[in-house]
Amino acid sequence: MPDYLAQMPLGDLSSSLEQFFNAATEFFRHLSEVHWSQFGLALLCLLGMQLCRAWAWRNVLRAAYPDKRIGFTHLAAAYLAGAGINAIIPAHAGDVTKVFLVKRQIPDSSYPAVTSSFLVQTVFDTSVGILVLLYAITQGLLPPLPELPHLPAFEVSFWANHPKTLAITVGVLILAIVVLVLWLAKRVRRFWQRVKQGLVILTRPGDYLKQVFAWQGVGWILRFAAFWFFLEAFGLKGSIGNVMLVMSVQAIANIIPFTPGGAGAQQALLVATLTGPSRAAVLSFSVGTQIAMAAWSVFLGFAAILLVFRTTDWRGLMRQAQEDQDGENGGEGEGGDGGDGGAGAAGCEGAATPSSA
Repeated sequence: MPDYLAQMPLGDLSSSLEQFFNAATEFFRHLSEVHWSQFGLALLCLLGMQLCRAWAWRNVLRAAYPDKRIGFTHLAAAYLAGAGINAIIPAHAGDVTKVFLVKRQIPDSSYPAVTSSFLVQTVFDTSVGILVLLYAITQGLLPPLPELPHLPAFEVSFWANHPKTLAITVGVLILAIVVLVLWLAKRVRRFWQRVKQGLVILTRPGDYLKQVFAWQGVGWILRFAAFWFFLEAFGLKGSIGNVMLVMSVQAIANIIPFTPGGAGAQQALLVATLTGPSRAAVLSFSVGTQIAMAAWSVFLGFAAILLVFRTTDWRGLMRQAQEDQDGENGGEGEGGDGGDGGAGAAGCEGAATPSSA
């Protein structure tokens, strides 16, 4: 273990949580000052964003399974259910549930194909995320690099103080994913055929731009509008610069976070960068938005599970997802053609997690 890890004070990690709880106190103290009409519009925009992303995913699946009927209601419900589970359980457990629920609606579908179809969304998400960060950097919206190690947020200060560790960590994660996929590809000969089936729409650029990219673009605009309304709801100025700043802060805080949703890191970054409003107003906005987005995702997810899938046992859905994949694993011949490659799907899950979902 490196010396700096052994000597790392526990207070550094607690500072992130302390930032979050201080911000929560400010939020509840100023609850009566929230403009609820703008707050409601922000939540509706977030719902619209999720539905647009679900529609884009449906179009990807229709290209992969042109002879199958893929109903939007169940797919959208699966998407919302997964997002709700992601809001309360880490490691993208909700994405496994999304894939399981959607696969169950498509006869003769496979986990690698459904999972890789989900991966298609990362093409847009990664491109736009990089552009947002570049905008924030070029406009001087983010703190200069020398200030990052001194921010009271462990996620930011730790990685800023140890950039080599960040680079090594990211590199190891990428290498692990590549090695796992290659190992699975050798073990299951049908794996790549199934994966390619889910990515088939990328081989038709015109269809991809109209049926996926465009709908994800509408979803991104709705997400932009949601943050604009959130800013207005908390008495802050809605502007392109402020919205871009908030979205950039979210992206930075979620790079290998140590706390759920980058709690604390978002608050510290926004206080350091959002100029004009008081510190209390910024903290109230930051934690209020974070709580509202998580609670809204949970509400929509569990409403979808209850109304569409007719159950309240979300843990049971997750168990079914795991058992279904384990069942395909058990029936799969070593190096054979049988089975749909459940193990391959499980390996692909770690990579198929678009950030905006």
